[in-house]
Amino acid sequence: MNTDDLILQLSQGARPVRSAAVMPRVVTGVALGAALSATLVILWLGPRHDLAVAVHQSSYWMKWAYTLSLAAAALATTVQFARPDTGKPRGVWLLAIPVVLLAGVGLLELMRTPQSDWLAMWLGQSWTSCPWLVLIFAVPIFLGLLWSFRRLAPTRLRAAGAAAGLTAGASAASVYCLHCPEVSAIFVLTWYSLGILLATLVGALLGPRLLRW
Repeated sequence: MNTDDLILQLSQGARPVRSAAVMPRVVTGVALGAALSATLVILWLGPRHDLAVAVHQSSYWMKWAYTLSLAAAALATTVQFARPDTGKPRGVWLLAIPVVLLAGVGLLELMRTPQSDWLAMWLGQSWTSCPWLVLIFAVPIFLGLLWSFRRLAPTRLRAAGAAAGLTAGASAASVYCLHCPEVSAIFVLTWYSLGILLATLVGALLGPRLLRW
């Protein structure tokens, strides 16, 4: 039997995966991982002590607006790379919008704050741990995405891994908001984004190994 005959026999009866079926599976993987990450945040770190007050403050929702919008844009990119027929990815430029908007908010904060307070506002109380915690909480979400990719067939494995890492990092940062007491936009822009970037880099490194099929 030659190769062409073998491929023909293996493909008989095979049905293409509907485009609409990819998004629900990827979202399910993210949701399962995020639920586990949220449980870890609550049991390990605990919710911030003033959460009932914080939810009435714009700074709290500023963090979630940044992380959730970035996660949504990253998820859309991940869905594209989850399929074998990925062409040129569409809408990647949307990832820049949350970053630019938060940078604008951070610039306004700096203009309204005395220069002597800039360093304290930038570093906050948890700059040394924040990126690493985001990376840690990204792990369950990344694993959830690996599960969702098992029934899919990505071909650009490094790009798919990076997109999955970005989605996991941004989603983990959203979960981490339950605990994080920091309120500065410049803090979120720097240290949250660093954690998200670390998750993206790890995803790019692991993608060719873990997403191979």
